[in-house]
Amino acid sequence: MAYPERLLTEDETIISQFRPHWRMLLIPVLWVVAGIVAVWLIYRVPPDDRTIDLITTGIVAIALIPAAIIPFVSWWFTGYILTSERLITRNGILSRSGIEIPLENINDVMFSQNIFERVLKSGDLLIESAGESGQSRFSDIPHPEDFQSLLYKTRELRTRGGSKNSPTAPIVSRDTDPMDKLERLTQLHRDGVISDEEFAGKRQQFLDEL
Repeated sequence: MAYPERLLTEDETIISQFRPHWRMLLIPVLWVVAGIVAVWLIYRVPPDDRTIDLITTGIVAIALIPAAIIPFVSWWFTGYILTSERLITRNGILSRSGIEIPLENINDVMFSQNIFERVLKSGDLLIESAGESGQSRFSDIPHPEDFQSLLYKTRELRTRGGSKNSPTAPIVSRDTDPMDKLERLTQLHRDGVISDEEFAGKRQQFLDEL
């Protein structure tokens, strides 16, 4: 399910978006196969009672809802999105929930794979970030090592000013009053988004504008 572009900020672009690894569908598919086999046996094995066959088939169909249908729909409506400004997760069918981590707040990214996951090229990412979220686990990521590298590269472009979406750019473009820009700069420095050197340089620049 594509991330709505209307939710992006100005100049923000989507770098990568994907669903969890397809291995999450292995067990639901096995349940579907088992259900089909069960229905086939119902109509092949005596006694041939149409009412009993229909009731039993209905029970099998109902059992497949939590075993196969709900996991598939949940997988379909779960998404991981990396933009030029943040890392986002979205999940849920009727009620939606998610996590948004600004790239500047990401301190470390670790991935883990067991032997089975390594064969299927899937794994988990553990994101350590500043702020209240602390640690966030992103489970069943396709090609986790490649995504870890992409995340680091995107974060570097963001934090080192390698793109127009650098964290100090909004300070200059969004606020016209020097005092407003100085307050925003102080808040970013307090949150750990910009370094001491960047804070000192920009602070002097805004003070000169007063």
